Amino acid sequence: MSDVLRIALVGNPNCGKTSLFNHLTGTRQKVANYAGVTVERKTGHFNLPSGQAVRVLDLPGTYSLNATSPDEEITRDVVQGKIAEEGDQDVFICVVDATNLKLHLGLVLEVIELGKPILVVMNMMDEARRRGMQINTEKLSQRLGVPIVETVAVRSNGIDTLKAALEQAKYHQAKTELSDIVLGGEPYQKVDQVLKDVINFVEEDDKRTAFLDKIFLHPVGGLVCLAVMMFVVFQAVFAWAEPFMEGIEGFFAWFGETIGGYISHPLLQSLVVDGVIAGAGSVLVFMPQILILFFFILVLEESGYLPRAAFLLDKLMFKAGLSGRAFIPLLSSFACAVPGIMATRSISDPRDRWTTILVAPLMTCSARLPVYALLIAAFIPEYQVWGLFNLQGLVLFGLYMAGIISALLVSWIVKLFHKDKSQHALLMELPSYQIPDLMSVGIGLLDRAKIFLKRVGGIIFALSVLLWFLCTFPQPPDGATLPDIDYSFAGMLGHVLQPIFAPIGFNWQIVIALIPAMAAREVVVAALATVYALSGTDEDAIAQGLSQLISADGSGWSLATGLSLLVWFIYAPHCLATLATIRRETGSLKTVIGMTAYLFGLAYLMSFITYRVALHFWG
Repeated sequence: MSDVLRIALVGNPNCGKTSLFNHLTGTRQKVANYAGVTVERKTGHFNLPSGQAVRVLDLPGTYSLNATSPDEEITRDVVQGKIAEEGDQDVFICVVDATNLKLHLGLVLEVIELGKPILVVMNMMDEARRRGMQINTEKLSQRLGVPIVETVAVRSNGIDTLKAALEQAKYHQAKTELSDIVLGGEPYQKVDQVLKDVINFVEEDDKRTAFLDKIFLHPVGGLVCLAVMMFVVFQAVFAWAEPFMEGIEGFFAWFGETIGGYISHPLLQSLVVDGVIAGAGSVLVFMPQILILFFFILVLEESGYLPRAAFLLDKLMFKAGLSGRAFIPLLSSFACAVPGIMATRSISDPRDRWTTILVAPLMTCSARLPVYALLIAAFIPEYQVWGLFNLQGLVLFGLYMAGIISALLVSWIVKLFHKDKSQHALLMELPSYQIPDLMSVGIGLLDRAKIFLKRVGGIIFALSVLLWFLCTFPQPPDGATLPDIDYSFAGMLGHVLQPIFAPIGFNWQIVIALIPAMAAREVVVAALATVYALSGTDEDAIAQGLSQLISADGSGWSLATGLSLLVWFIYAPHCLATLATIRRETGSLKTVIGMTAYLFGLAYLMSFITYRVALHFWG
């Protein structure tokens, strides 16, 4: 054994493994990818009371070592010692849900059969006692031939006992005299043998979970509850995030102005202020929305509700060519498509995973909101419909629904052309309802923030600097009368591409703005302001002035052009970070090229239809 004790946590999904990992390691965690694959590797560190350093590896949840998804393959390979970078573990801590031992012990027996040193953690013991279950852990330990520690991970109960067991090296391989039980036979037969006379039920049913499931899994009432819950979540995402976003925007505006005052060279000042500082601000400004959305996702996941939402939507989504497991990735995509696409790793079927990745960019991410706000304010009048609804709000809701309906239609069309017409059954455990572990939620949010900044922030930041160069050079000639961007590489390209976009109503200014918008959709507002030579540092003032300038009343664009651009941003893949993530997740450049072509093609087609219809009715 090395100076550092190397342990790995193994267990079924929803067994409390991640809560145990969080309480052991706190914030001393690191998330990275395994070499050559996109599955996350989560490691942490802590010290035993004696000072012994411990390195903990949190393996993806799996029901069996017979892997069916990339996550499960990693768990299998680490347990079998096939991943060189992980090497052999000193001990495998097998975490099981005490309320569902019949399901969870199957994986423990598979690890025992491999002859690995094992320590079993019996988690959720408080829930088992609440249900009236009496578990003879001493007898169970004897039959398995390995030590067992009882815990309640969400409240840190039993953590000290677990550390003491590791300190005393109570982990070991299963005793050979029990091999007649754990070797041979079907998995359920082995588990039945082990559990014989171990569990006594005083009150077997979980009345709380049964009562809540009558509400949340009802064919009609459950869907209504889900719709109301999602409405509340999205309202909170936008309402709660607004003051934080304004604060971030104000800080970067102040910071850029302050730093810019100390730089006398105009090009260097532009690089630092417009390229570096503005690029960093464009990344961080959407962090509040992403964290608020993930807060709700983590709370719903910790409570046990998300698997039920996936189960509830499975039949509906299957008709559209998706799986119920696609619900969580698509929900995440409303904040940002990047974490949404990353979340498809939990979908075991390659066909369903590929289809989910295909339609995830059609979800209305937060980066579209600045563009929608600008165009709706410019072209949609603000008045009440039926005395209840604001027309601008209804248009925004319609844009969201257009993205969702389009995603379902695309997945349905893919299903029609796919050779494999079979339905892949959605098999998942519906865990008991639990009070969320706030520590795990907090650490999960910290992990999401780090991942977003590392994988997305770096890409957008680099592209912001690159696009600053394209919009700045070459410098305008002496006596130039047009805006500087008109003479830049981006401006030249805009004039070249304008005839291609003329059939959908885009002028050369819009085309120029679409070029830097490839870094991130929200950049189009600032790009349009630059093209139209608007001055000022206050973004609200810029957006308000730009809205008046481009509106039909201001003799700017026609209503048909404004509506066409709105529809364009429903579909167009103006986010290179998303395309880069697709490349990493699929490992296929061909897929990225195909998705880019279909999304741009769909955007052009729908914008063309919108533009022609609008011209017909409103000239």
